[in-house]
Amino acid sequence: MKYATRIASIADVKTPCLVTGVSQARRVARAQGELKLLDAALRDFQDKAGKVCVVQLAAGKTVARLLVAGGADADLDAATFRKIASTAAKTLKTLPVPQAVWALTSAKVKNHDLHWRASAGLSALANALYQFSEHKSKKADDNGSLTLRSVQMLADDRGRATVQRAVRQANALQQGLDLARNLGNQPPNVCNPSYLLKEARKLSRLENVRVSSLDEKRMAELGMGAFLSVTAGTETPARLIVVQYHGGKRGDAPIALVGKGITFDTGGISLKPGANMDEMKFDMCGAATVLGATRAAAEAKLPINIVTLVAAAENMPSGKASRPGDIVRTMSGKTVEILNTDAEGRLVLCDALTYAERFKPGAVIDVATLTGATIVALGSHASAVFSKSDELATALVEAGEWSGDRAWRMPLWDEYQESLKSNFADIPNIGSAGAGAITAACFLARFTGKYTWAHMDVAGSAFQGGAAKGATGRPVGLLFRYLCQQAGR
Repeated sequence: MKYATRIASIADVKTPCLVTGVSQARRVARAQGELKLLDAALRDFQDKAGKVCVVQLAAGKTVARLLVAGGADADLDAATFRKIASTAAKTLKTLPVPQAVWALTSAKVKNHDLHWRASAGLSALANALYQFSEHKSKKADDNGSLTLRSVQMLADDRGRATVQRAVRQANALQQGLDLARNLGNQPPNVCNPSYLLKEARKLSRLENVRVSSLDEKRMAELGMGAFLSVTAGTETPARLIVVQYHGGKRGDAPIALVGKGITFDTGGISLKPGANMDEMKFDMCGAATVLGATRAAAEAKLPINIVTLVAAAENMPSGKASRPGDIVRTMSGKTVEILNTDAEGRLVLCDALTYAERFKPGAVIDVATLTGATIVALGSHASAVFSKSDELATALVEAGEWSGDRAWRMPLWDEYQESLKSNFADIPNIGSAGAGAITAACFLARFTGKYTWAHMDVAGSAFQGGAAKGATGRPVGLLFRYLCQQAGR
């Protein structure tokens, strides 16, 4: 899907489908001599958020059909506008039109400017129009059943530059979101650590991007005993993937993004229940997210430096697998007693976080589907943010509010560190009881003392189950907004 800007007045638009509110729909219908038809079609229409009405106009008219979004003429808050945009986008997906013009940028949203309104609409479109049909045996075309090929955001001369900026960023974000969702939705017999590396290497086709990796031999030389303990039971070699984007000035400290890339998580010897274990292919969504955010930043040519680290491994049971009670030495030198092999994400991440030190980052953000406790605490609506830095945590939460990819700050108090005690090693890989998401973050915090750091637990937000099962791409939107802000964009 491609987005573009259409500079025109609402009365001069020519399109197979115009997405607009009631008042503008009446202007268009009046100009085309179709006002009676429109009024008849809207006679029983409820003009409120969440309602839509598709009206076919007479053949040969400049606007062939109107997708009327309810509630768009009111004074709106951000949440209501997002609901209107989402409903309109989902309806647009079902229409047999190759192109549409989106005119909801004219809505009045309290405390939100034109750039935000355009970006929110484009975000709704990106979420509604995504499809993953790579492994379907029958496809009508490359986009499955989707007819729509392009959407143009309507703007006048005064708003031209603002809407064009939103469209450029939306096209970049779409590339990142699609990468993250496509990676997450791949089956685990396809998406293993080697596959993640192959897909990451494609990013080197973009300007200022370089990709490299560490194999298990090099990780052993560096002392990454925690990371290697996770991959011990599988036949598929682990990889630490390194993607560097040099969009900023030489010498500027990069922002480091670190992603958990467990391409399938059985739990290891601490085996998970069989029900819903298929969803453990999504345990690499943290890795997918940071790769997606990096792609979006590179596509947008943000003037910023980024280092992205992907800790890619499988967690499988076998005669060579780690056991509960094993003690391993991390790259930092700290020793870890493995009390539960299903708490493997923090084991690969702690070594990746130590490795991040060599890049002298200005800030480090790790993203991981780390704990079920986060789902208990926040459900699927918000990603969890943990950080000792008020500035970094606030920036991430505000980026989530702006983008609609919401997050919530959780405590990272020293008192919680008390539950991480071992009689036999420096630290266990799980806490004693309760607050599982917090103690997992406390574990990671032990390895981040040399830089500003935040941890995002996306176990509830990165994918969904049920009839809508699939990767969501979250929090790519949040991270891209944060990177845009850091780059002054």
